[in-house]
Amino acid sequence: MGRSDIGVIGLAVMGENLVMNMANHGFTVSVFNRTVEKVKNFAQGRAKGHTIVPTYSLEEFVASLEKPRRIMMMVKAGKPVDDNIEKLLPLLEEGDIIIDGGNSHFPDTQRRCEYVESKGMLYVGCGVSGGELGALKGPSLMPGGSPAAWEHVRPILQAIAAKTEDGTPCCQWVGDGGAGHFVKMVHNGIEYGDMELICEAYHLMKKVLHLSEDEMHEIFSKWNEGELDSYLIEITRDILAYKDTDGAPLVTKILDTAGQKGTGKWTAIAALDEGIPLTLIGEAVFARCLSAQKEERVRASKVLPGQEEEFNGDRDAFIAQIRDALYASKIISYAQGYVLMRSAAKTYGWNLAYGDIALMWRGGCIIRSIFLGEIKKAFDKNPDLENLLLDDYFKEIITRTLPGWRKVCAQSVLSGIPIPAMTSALAY
Repeated sequence: MGRSDIGVIGLAVMGENLVMNMANHGFTVSVFNRTVEKVKNFAQGRAKGHTIVPTYSLEEFVASLEKPRRIMMMVKAGKPVDDNIEKLLPLLEEGDIIIDGGNSHFPDTQRRCEYVESKGMLYVGCGVSGGELGALKGPSLMPGGSPAAWEHVRPILQAIAAKTEDGTPCCQWVGDGGAGHFVKMVHNGIEYGDMELICEAYHLMKKVLHLSEDEMHEIFSKWNEGELDSYLIEITRDILAYKDTDGAPLVTKILDTAGQKGTGKWTAIAALDEGIPLTLIGEAVFARCLSAQKEERVRASKVLPGQEEEFNGDRDAFIAQIRDALYASKIISYAQGYVLMRSAAKTYGWNLAYGDIALMWRGGCIIRSIFLGEIKKAFDKNPDLENLLLDDYFKEIITRTLPGWRKVCAQSVLSGIPIPAMTSALAY
């Protein structure tokens, strides 16, 4: 048997699934894990009968790889990445490639890229989106780092990535240094924004219109067939219909506090550093922080009086206006995210292909949605587009949705329902 095409370090769920994905696409993959027990279990279990080579030391792992060696680390962001780099470098030769597929902070990737290149090796920081299922079936991949590495990693990364309808892989070279992880960070920030907007739409329908979960399930189903067609709307539709063992909607039993891993926060901090008004995503991050202060909120609710005005308007018209507010706000969020990427590209000297980024997000990833195709068209038409809102397609949507969006924001204030993302998007 010849040497392996690529090696993967780290056999947690994401790592394991990526390895299976690579093997399913005809690549031979060497695997290594710090606790070698995991390697043994994987080799005797899922990996059995596949082109997967278990190794039980880093030396054995490195020796099993075709040159230039391609090594993908699927380890926890932070110190574990630096530790692995230090252990690998003495074993590698000039031109070998280290790929970090974790959720690393882009300045770390920038630093590691320079460091690894100074030792004669190449480095890639690759954003991976799509969660566990994406890793197995086809993730969205956002690679950046040493440009010379691209020709060596491209055949593998593009083979395992998700594909758009016409077969284009959701994986293109993003740029030098930390560019790949920066774009992944913005993706995660947009994901925070999208989720907050969906929560606000739900909150309005529940508290202003007093709709049941089943009624909302129908509404989200309809929305997912039109302009709002997206992964997050789809899973919202599904969870609203999901019943607990006692027949009650499960969603009503879930505690209203959200945790966070930090990527949304990084996006907001990067925007502050760049002086870019990324207001919607900022509000989404703060909304999560506020939701986490559950006990304080409960105590405050007993002391601070709310004041609500009953809604007596046209129910169906208001549902349509909520849809407009959600769609328009979503466009604002992407517009702000793109302005942030443009600013960072200037700061760090990256040459980002904005249309390609929209294409990378068309499939495999958490924010995949139908309108990303329109963002691609907007940048194809004008690569120097300053702001998405100035593109004819998006300008028309904002003009059309503005009256309903304003009514929703006004009604939310009267009804005592906070919609920080929708109102900050309108303010922008």
